[in-house]
Amino acid sequence: TTTLYTNTSQIPQEATMAMAMKMNVRAPRRAMPVRRAAVKTARPSVATNAKKSVGDLKKADLEGKVAMVRCDLNVPVDGSTITDDTRIRAAIPTLEYLVENGAKVVVMSHFGRPKDGPEDKFRLTPVGDALKAKMSCKVTKADDCIGDEVKAAVDAMENGSVLLLENTRFYKEETKNDPAFAEKLASVADLFVNDAFGTAHRAHASTEGVTKFLSPSVAGFLLQKELDYLDGAVSEPKRPFCAIVGGSKVSSKIGVIESLMEKVDTIVIGGGMVFTFDKALGKDVGSSLVEDDKVELAKSLMEMAEKKGVKFILPSDVTIADNFAADANVKVVQSGEIPDGWMGLDAGPESIKEIQEELSKCKTVVWNGPMGVFEMDAFAKGTFAVAETLSTLDGITIIGGGDSVAAVEKAGLADKMSHISTGGGASLELLEGKELPGVAALDEA
Repeated sequence: TTTLYTNTSQIPQEATMAMAMKMNVRAPRRAMPVRRAAVKTARPSVATNAKKSVGDLKKADLEGKVAMVRCDLNVPVDGSTITDDTRIRAAIPTLEYLVENGAKVVVMSHFGRPKDGPEDKFRLTPVGDALKAKMSCKVTKADDCIGDEVKAAVDAMENGSVLLLENTRFYKEETKNDPAFAEKLASVADLFVNDAFGTAHRAHASTEGVTKFLSPSVAGFLLQKELDYLDGAVSEPKRPFCAIVGGSKVSSKIGVIESLMEKVDTIVIGGGMVFTFDKALGKDVGSSLVEDDKVELAKSLMEMAEKKGVKFILPSDVTIADNFAADANVKVVQSGEIPDGWMGLDAGPESIKEIQEELSKCKTVVWNGPMGVFEMDAFAKGTFAVAETLSTLDGITIIGGGDSVAAVEKAGLADKMSHISTGGGASLELLEGKELPGVAALDEA
């Protein structure tokens, strides 16, 4: 059966599982009256105290005003074809609300990682085309994000229209949060809406810098929802509360595990990181992925779970392969019985069944990181089984960014979850209890 470590004295001295994973401006014209937003937090150390929300701005506040909106439109593309438009779709509700209330909506975003100035492959042209197809209003695109051309384009805007600015990262001043650059960005606008949760953990000119020149500076609907779920639901969860933490490396999830340990009743560990925990238990791990320098840390995390009375679940059987490839030879073994030359790439069937049983009791589940190499069908069973269980759960299900989002999308179950986060690093940092500069900079309610 799947091992439940509620007491380290119960831990056997041999066994394993593993997964090699790719866990791949001008001064404000006037302050607008805004009611209190719904976000609340039980963690005063985190800057997600109630923020002013775009939903509190009405037609009288917005009509004829230039609303600068920072979205996260950094979508994956194949050439000029967008392969996943999730982030664009997620931005639409805020943009449509502003349009419906007569604002002139100026949209900013970064796109890719341009190294030194403009590059054609990092232009937002495909995103502009997608916005035109999805929005109910006129959408135009500028070829810059600051300067006379942008000012002229904004001056020519009609109420209830959208102007997409060019990639903010074509200027190095963006990521340096240069105040003069932020002021140039803000100079064409009357107010600021941050709806880019995916970059809220970065203090950049277009996320944090512009708030010094625009008032009000408020949260968009997407950002608000992320805070409601990733902060609100986690701080005051319905119980039992379980966190599923997967992926290849313990090192990338230390903060999340430690922070959630303060709140959850159960932690399920999946992905390649299982291996490092298994090695800490003295188990044979074959050729599976292990972070040798994190073995002692893994041991201390299990001890922490024991002290806090948190149920700590590691898979007891594992699907292993003799090669990291879709056509590798595959078999199932008990944890601790992985031969040399073989590696664990997914949870085994017994583990999957018992993890599903554990999850079915829960009222709140946060999932960050897949259970195995779900990109290969042979090693996707654990991840998809978890997704299937969560899709029918009578409770709150929060998919906390990154590869677990891709897994849920691939399983076709995204619409069955309570919330799917659009942020990778931002999701992790919020779950860790860190301050997000892009959120902290917004007006308090």
